[in-house]
Amino acid sequence: MVKIRAKTRIFHVAFGGNVETSQGSPQKTIETVLSSLGSDEVRITGQSLLYDTPAFPKGSGPNFVNGVVEVVTALSAQELLKRLHAVETEFGRKRISRWGARTLDLDILTCGQEILPNPDIWQYWHDLPAERQQVEAPDTLILPHPRLHQRAFVLVPFSDVATDWRHPVLGQSVNEMLKALPENVKNEVKPL
Repeated sequence: MVKIRAKTRIFHVAFGGNVETSQGSPQKTIETVLSSLGSDEVRITGQSLLYDTPAFPKGSGPNFVNGVVEVVTALSAQELLKRLHAVETEFGRKRISRWGARTLDLDILTCGQEILPNPDIWQYWHDLPAERQQVEAPDTLILPHPRLHQRAFVLVPFSDVATDWRHPVLGQSVNEMLKALPENVKNEVKPL
């Protein structure tokens, strides 16, 4: 019998946290999560440095520990999201307020060059004004993450892992998107 291998995809996943857990500090929690995230189903193929970053939006809590991993898996984007949400719950994540302090945040940034669920819905969330972003959340996974190009706390670690990844809508590489950010914003993201 021939074993048929499922199609694998490359995902980039941002991680962060700024509240202690039973594991200890946010840095210790992240280290524990990353050591347990890899499995037969999800293989970590790249990992950024860990970074100290200001809470977003500014003043919303203590600094975060942030980073990005590259993973290869045969799971679909929805299956991977479900798995990441289960890990968040395991480490005490409670979804109380949008963009608030949290024990753990695992966000899928990309699924190769796919635009999910479709280009029109991606564009809607990309164009949504900031004040509405704070109170509205999509009911489906939007990929690439519609605001990854605006966030130094994502792009700095993302550049450690996949500087040449090219945004399928914006047409820019991670490095190009990072260079477009103001220097003072990039300088707020400091390696631990």
